[in-house]
Amino acid sequence: MPPTRAYHSPRREQDAADTRNDILRAARELFSAQGYARVTVADIARRAGVATKTVYASAGGKAGIFTELIKAAVIESGAAETLAAIRRTGDPREAIAVLARGTRNGNETKRDIIDMLYAAMPVHDDAGALWEEATESYRSTLREVADHLHEIGGLGDGLDPGRAADVLWLCFGMSSWRTLVGECGWTWDEAERWLSTQAVLLLRHGLPGSALPS
Repeated sequence: MPPTRAYHSPRREQDAADTRNDILRAARELFSAQGYARVTVADIARRAGVATKTVYASAGGKAGIFTELIKAAVIESGAAETLAAIRRTGDPREAIAVLARGTRNGNETKRDIIDMLYAAMPVHDDAGALWEEATESYRSTLREVADHLHEIGGLGDGLDPGRAADVLWLCFGMSSWRTLVGECGWTWDEAERWLSTQAVLLLRHGLPGSALPS
């Protein structure tokens, strides 16, 4: 008797993928509107139009769904594309302008995810680790940008790529965009122009003296 072949249904797989996407989208909307702590799996199920058990079977529990949303946002931030565009530049001002636009786009399109992560820090067991993972990926990209700026003569006296990466984090990290746009009410265009200008000035002037402080 020939072995039984595993049943494969592309339609069923697509339906399952669509259901999972609906659940993740519903969770993102609820976490953004109400905060992580106030949302239950039952709430997510109602918003997605599925049974509670379907949420668990398709996407896991609330903490797992939240983690997946954060990790997906890191992957979809556009960092790789921005870094590739920066590496094609030969002028420091142009490189900084590309970085300003890329980090602005990432923070603007993922603003709700960033707000969710900030709000979840006190109540989500893994929020701290997720924050570290997200920021390490972000800062790793900025270190590569700093290396490129060093190669094209974009760093002032006494400023090595390591310190330059810190300057870039100060200017273009998530907290800077959040402060200017979210807390101070600047437009994204205003914040992009100002942060770009400040980064150019800070990197050009470097550190006082020729040696880094001990």
